[in-house]
Amino acid sequence: MPRVPRRLLLALALCAAAPVLQAQQQAQQAPAAGGAQPLRLIVPFTPGTGIDLIARTVGPKLGERLGRPVVVDNRAGASGNIGTEAVVRAAPNGNTLLVSVNTLVMNRSLYPKLPFDPVKDLTPVSLTSWGQLLLVTNPNTGWRTAADLVQAAKAKPGAINYASPGVGTPHHLSMELFKATSGISVTHVPYRGTAGAVTDVLGGQVELMFLPIHVALPHVKAGKLVALGIGSEKRHALLPQVPTLIEARAGNVNVDMWYGIFAPPGTPADFVARLNRELKDILSLPEVRTAFETQGMDPASSTPEEFRRLVEQDAERWARLIKTQNITAE
Repeated sequence: MPRVPRRLLLALALCAAAPVLQAQQQAQQAPAAGGAQPLRLIVPFTPGTGIDLIARTVGPKLGERLGRPVVVDNRAGASGNIGTEAVVRAAPNGNTLLVSVNTLVMNRSLYPKLPFDPVKDLTPVSLTSWGQLLLVTNPNTGWRTAADLVQAAKAKPGAINYASPGVGTPHHLSMELFKATSGISVTHVPYRGTAGAVTDVLGGQVELMFLPIHVALPHVKAGKLVALGIGSEKRHALLPQVPTLIEARAGNVNVDMWYGIFAPPGTPADFVARLNRELKDILSLPEVRTAFETQGMDPASSTPEEFRRLVEQDAERWARLIKTQNITAE
């Protein structure tokens, strides 16, 4: 039997392998089907936050509908930038999603040297909910209304301290907006996370801060914190007696926080559309609405394009404030 040249054998082997390699490549790029790899929901903050609640409430139901397991992956650090970048760099194969909050667009202006654009380099999937921030103070200050605070701050500019979980957080920028619109000067004391900030406000070491309703509510009900006002256009059902800051004539402050889900750049539009449909149905479920509302969040949904417009408009809004107030992340 004549010998087959080695070059010919190699060529035949490559031809045989080509369909297999092509199939593997397509499997890596295409959104995974049921029974495939787990879907990772990356939360760029610590467990127990509002974002984490969303991921752990929505995730299992999304997994059931997609026929695959879901894993919540908390990747905290750098004001959410570490977890966000992990999704930006992830393959657009349907295996990774980001659950985030409007800190995302604030970071765009606070960290201009980021190796990615948190607004342009993600694919919006759907809005999931809205959250409100309460302006709270230690009872020992004697302030019972936002007007009391404004009066005290104007009498002693810079003497009052306010806490935040860190530079660039919604808590921080909300207070900067409050300062700008009410004409007061109070001093920022940034912490590394919410827990330490809340502890010191409860202890009276710092006078006040903005807090999400679900964090502030137990302390307000226990009389350990006083709610001076809500940074929203309307009062909240969990604290109907607390006026908005606009009602209190203490600054034109609407700092509602949006929460939503994003996919890596390049994720196929048909898969994004399917995710959007499933999330819309999930967010309308009574048990999901109850889970959100008891934590002070209002369920909401949107099309991917509506969510994109919201993200872009909010990015411009906070960019103006950050520039006007000369806020940096350092």
